[in-house]
Amino acid sequence: MTIAPTLQRYMSDQGISYDLIQHEPAMTSLGTAHAGHVPGDRLAKGIMLSDGQNYMLAVLPASHHLRLSDLKMELGQELRLASEDEIVEVFRDCDRGAIPPVGTCYGLDVIVEDSVERQPDVYFEGGDHATLVHVKGDDFARLNPRAQHGTFSDRM
Repeated sequence: MTIAPTLQRYMSDQGISYDLIQHEPAMTSLGTAHAGHVPGDRLAKGIMLSDGQNYMLAVLPASHHLRLSDLKMELGQELRLASEDEIVEVFRDCDRGAIPPVGTCYGLDVIVEDSVERQPDVYFEGGDHATLVHVKGDDFARLNPRAQHGTFSDRM
């Protein structure tokens, strides 16, 4: 697999230009950044959350970790990390743990960490552990057009 079909169709429909970068397989977002020779601040990762009834996707840099308590306060709702089984159910065409930080095409609400929006280029996993998708920062914003924005992570 190089890019999940759902993501590929969505990017094509939105007229988003992108490059694919092959790299040695990696199982963590920082490992992926290293393998792809990409700064951790420019590699966006998605973390799927649940409020008990609905799912949402938090998007933050690979170089950061999620502050769930800050996100709960920012959104004004109780949230938990989604289980692996829940993630697999939503991201059916992606390898386990390689979800793209593009929730719109998977029917998810999205909140993007402010620091991702400041990047001139954004890289992300497109559905497997050996391929990165590279887009311009402005185009990444177009992939999640109704995303909320906030500050809810810290550098590792």
